[in-house]
Amino acid sequence: MRYVHLGATGLRVSQICLGMMSYGKAEVRAWHQSEGVAEPIVRRAVDAGVTFFDTADMYSLGASEEITGRLLGKMFAKRDDYVLATKVYFPMGPGPNDQGLSRKHIMASIDDSLRRIGTDHVDLYQIHRFDYETPLAETMSALHDIVKAGKARYIGASSMYAWQFAKAQHLAAVNGWTAFAAMQNHYNLIYREEEREMIPLCLDQGVGVIPWSPLARGRLARTDTTTRTTTDPVATMYDAHTEDDAKVIDALRSVATSRGVPAAQVALAWLAGKPGVTAPIVGATKPQHIEDAIAAVDLELTEDEVATLEAPYRPHPILGHD
Repeated sequence: MRYVHLGATGLRVSQICLGMMSYGKAEVRAWHQSEGVAEPIVRRAVDAGVTFFDTADMYSLGASEEITGRLLGKMFAKRDDYVLATKVYFPMGPGPNDQGLSRKHIMASIDDSLRRIGTDHVDLYQIHRFDYETPLAETMSALHDIVKAGKARYIGASSMYAWQFAKAQHLAAVNGWTAFAAMQNHYNLIYREEEREMIPLCLDQGVGVIPWSPLARGRLARTDTTTRTTTDPVATMYDAHTEDDAKVIDALRSVATSRGVPAAQVALAWLAGKPGVTAPIVGATKPQHIEDAIAAVDLELTEDEVATLEAPYRPHPILGHD
């Protein structure tokens, strides 16, 4: 495993981040896996040197955070041996203040997350989406206070427009507040719209990029359908662009075949090699998913292979900001 800095920070993370969204309660999402099923998969990642883990309060309504805390507590000798990220924004209850990025919800949510995880701090606390109903200054001030209270070491954001992210960073700068150190955005071979504005902004600002859905919810790794592809609304967001995407997938399979490796390894290697990318967030529901992610770290693509992979791409409408 290789270890890299998260953007311009001094924090070092594994070049693969294990996403913990797949682990939780099947009654919440049919594709969520139990702690018992998750444990050997997470163990293999840890044994391979993965030290970076991402979850969120809304994943399985908190069950993912609970499972993450218990598993990492068993697999690492001490808390500082791993880097843990979680997120806030989506509804966690029926009340009017059980969602969003108000000071009230953020302050309550960080305490709830820490309780579920069983720790006194997270390394990276991220806003899961942009909140159009809360003044951005209120959100940034609250996040700064969480860092100053020692409940988070760094803060990050997820999918939004570049102007929104730039505004947040500006507010932090002029007020002396903590700035975002990471951007968890939607980025993969069949969705590259982030290359237009967000990634250049992150490169300029020294912000680490940790893409979600690096395999496009599995479309870059398989041909069959799964429970998740037929039940998860996020997994179906590519459905309107299957003809254009098929050409990219054909190119991916061609490169993978010539290399004699699974397509998932090539897709992850392409993403890991893009400017600004710190660590793709890889979801794993089978041991092979971990093996592909590990192998991708050492797979270096040639310029010709990269050109082959990128040539068929066609622009998409914005996907994943909701």
